[in-house]
Amino acid sequence: MQWSLRLRAAERGIWKSAELRRMLADAGLEISAGKMSSWWAGTPPTMRLEELDVLCAVLECTPNDLMAVEPGKVAARRPRNTDTANGGNGDGDPNGNGGTPPAVTPRLGKPRSTPPL
Repeated sequence: MQWSLRLRAAERGIWKSAELRRMLADAGLEISAGKMSSWWAGTPPTMRLEELDVLCAVLECTPNDLMAVEPGKVAARRPRNTDTANGGNGDGDPNGNGGTPPAVTPRLGKPRSTPPL
């Protein structure tokens, strides 16, 4: 996700993170200086929906105004081999056996006689 908090804040005339933090507190959302710094400096690793709700209300925007999908980053995270995504180990063997066939269970029943030598 591309995070655009600073751009949205600037559009509202908010130039400092401390100012936005005070506005969030006035709206009922008390956050730490460290959390505000991580939101302001880059993409936050996590955000609660309640926080996003208050942030959008203060900035008079929607979540779509703050976040944009980056399909290239999603594609880069996909495994190269579809077997890996389907439970294999990436060597072309969907059973994950490293390319060796699965073990064969012997049939139970009457033992075979061995021919004399």
